Amino acid sequence: MKRNFKVMAIAAFLIIAPIFMFAQPHPNGGNNPNGGGTTNAPVGPSAPVGNGTFILVAMALAYAGRKVYILPSPEEK
Repeated sequence: MKRNFKVMAIAAFLIIAPIFMFAQPHPNGGNNPNGGGTTNAPVGPSAPVGNGTFILVAMALAYAGRKVYILPSPEEK
């Protein structure tokens, strides 16, 4: 019974959640910041992806290193 409730709760969340997850409007109202043309150019600089990627790779290496460190040696088995 508990498993059915969990499945139903997750299914309900996945069905209802997209209703509340609409994208935000363009910060300058959809107008081109350069004053001309019909394209929507970005308002600010690009996102700083480099630092986040470095942190993610460092955490993955630390996790993998820890897993290798605690691996039992063949003599212990």
